[in-house]
Amino acid sequence: MAKKSKIAQNERRKEIVERYADRRAELKGVIRHPSTTPAEREAAQAELRRQPRDASATRVRNRDSVDGRPRGYLRRFGLSRVRARQQAHAGFLPGVTKASW
Repeated sequence: MAKKSKIAQNERRKEIVERYADRRAELKGVIRHPSTTPAEREAAQAELRRQPRDASATRVRNRDSVDGRPRGYLRRFGLSRVRARQQAHAGFLPGVTKASW
């Protein structure tokens, strides 16, 4: 079980990312576009730097949806490897079977 403060911090980051997503996409488009003047590009980069660090989507951590474990996350299930194994053995994950060969 992850600390409640870490889980809450990650949730706040998700909200901040969502709030700034459209503006970040606009600025990145301006920076990437080849016909942008150097002055416009510099202004877009400066505004991007002024935004909060947590506005970047890479700062959001994938966590287990049940207990918040940050490592061993399996995207397909939204669970950590430990929790996915427990749920698969209990039969809660449809279509998942124990491998044998």
